[in-house]
Amino acid sequence: MNGITFRAGAKGDGEIIFNLIKGLAEYENMTSDVTATKELFEKNLFGDNKAEVIFAVYEGKEIGYALFFHNFSTFLGKAGIYLEDLYIHPDFRGRGFGKAMFRKVAETAVERDCGRLEWSCLDWNKPSIDFYISMGAVPMSEWTAYRLDEKALKNVIKK
Repeated sequence: MNGITFRAGAKGDGEIIFNLIKGLAEYENMTSDVTATKELFEKNLFGDNKAEVIFAVYEGKEIGYALFFHNFSTFLGKAGIYLEDLYIHPDFRGRGFGKAMFRKVAETAVERDCGRLEWSCLDWNKPSIDFYISMGAVPMSEWTAYRLDEKALKNVIKK
């Protein structure tokens, strides 16, 4: 498809993923929220295997990535995949690479007999929302996402 290939992230790819994540943070106007380092990616992604990365490669260069991990549905009795990030560098958008990357993650879910693929999308990101809906996604309007950051986690332990 348009000369794009995919490869799994591996030890030594921390800097590549870090640079792509900085690009995603710029797009989402969240650069000040990025506290990760390439060393943390090396440890947590490629050392402790807490998540996985698939790179989109075009003409020998990583132009995007999908970062995901498994979750579990008690109702389905099956694992699922939670897609944390899907990003294609702006210079390569509009050429079908994002769709190919999304299909690759969906293919991974099917190969692993997952019951679902889930993710979150910022409310203002209409191009992404339109893309996901065009792929058959259904917004989970009856659910609200909640989060405890590191500080809040430590406070919960004290309660």
